[in-house]
Amino acid sequence: MANTKSAKKQAIQSEKRRKINLSRKSAVKTAVKKLLTEIANNDITKAQATLKDVEAKLARAKGKNVIHANTAARKISRLAKRVSAAQKNAGAKASK
Repeated sequence: MANTKSAKKQAIQSEKRRKINLSRKSAVKTAVKKLLTEIANNDITKAQATLKDVEAKLARAKGKNVIHANTAARKISRLAKRVSAAQKNAGAKASK
């Protein structure tokens, strides 16, 4: 354990930040899972709305340095690609 007053304060702040970061990461993961479920259920309109929410959560996590910028960009890109593919599949099924 920390000995000096400043080291004790730093330990408290570090733990507080760790919990906040954990919460943000968890919120991102939950939102991504929700989006993937909507894609699997072919609920395209909800998936598009959820994609915006996921993008916002990822951008916030990136801005707070919870995740790396390239990680956020990669996840957004891959999820947008999946939503787009699902939309095309739904459109192809509707036209048959």
